Amino acid sequence: MAAFSNPWHLAITVLAVHGIAPLLSALHLTGMTDSPVAIATALMISAAEVACIVLVFRPMEGWIPREHWTNRRYARIDRFYTLLKYFGVMPIFTYLMLQPFVYWIGTLTDGSHGNGPDALVTLAQLAPVLRDHDIVQFLIYFAIFDLVYYLIHRLQHAVPWWWALHSLHHSQRQLNCWSNDRDHYLDDLFEILIITGVAFLIGVQPVDYALLIVLGDLVQIFSHANVRVRFGPVLDKLLVDPAYHRLHHMRIDPERPHLHNCNFALVFPIWDILFGTALYGEKAHPCGVDDPAIDADNEKGFFGQQWAGLQRFARALAGRSAAS
Repeated sequence: MAAFSNPWHLAITVLAVHGIAPLLSALHLTGMTDSPVAIATALMISAAEVACIVLVFRPMEGWIPREHWTNRRYARIDRFYTLLKYFGVMPIFTYLMLQPFVYWIGTLTDGSHGNGPDALVTLAQLAPVLRDHDIVQFLIYFAIFDLVYYLIHRLQHAVPWWWALHSLHHSQRQLNCWSNDRDHYLDDLFEILIITGVAFLIGVQPVDYALLIVLGDLVQIFSHANVRVRFGPVLDKLLVDPAYHRLHHMRIDPERPHLHNCNFALVFPIWDILFGTALYGEKAHPCGVDDPAIDADNEKGFFGQQWAGLQRFARALAGRSAAS
């Protein structure tokens, strides 16, 4: 009865029992993926993130916009990307494809039903003093994750074939609170495979992994928002804010052509500071990409953007495209 006394748990229970469980049964995937309650919880968390965008970040763009637009026609497609990712692509890929595949591989190899071997190393093994300090362990894992994301982000800009995909994210002229998930799905796949691999190697538990992703997403969603917000001269060295990340999305300044290669960190600016890619004190610049072939993404729909990214990717692999 306790579950039904809490609206959050009630919604999860109803979704799990009347939505997820029947679907898994119809697809013959019961027992081959996460439990219906776990999947329902993940979907509810996604709904909460979207609600945060709708109820908090989007109104802020109206109250204190960084840029004033006569209309948001370029920004609208980013909302579609976000909703499709949270309620379509992620659940289908994770629960209906990836986890059943892992389960199947596990039954073929060692009969473990997808559980597989233990992690190669954990923080508790490396530093036993941390064994009873869950919050400290979580913060260290968060820092490790963000460092990996930073390194991935540097590669997305430095490797020609990866930039060919990642450039879709940067083609947006009207950077806004929905833009974080404006990505090419092949780019997302490469990123997910690396991050989940690191999570396995260092022994991040599923609950901690989910929380790491959610918190990281919230910071990144806000950092893309079209708002006049800075965290101040101290806090903006500790956490990425919209003013900081907007400089990463700036169009190339012909007089300073390398200025835009900055502010790659997604959550903690410390990585930019340590690796010499931090840029502070610069005025806001228009966002987007100067390359006309990439800027043309703004005139395309979802499928057109994905196809254009694949074409750039193929050309880059063939050596017919330059890196950013």
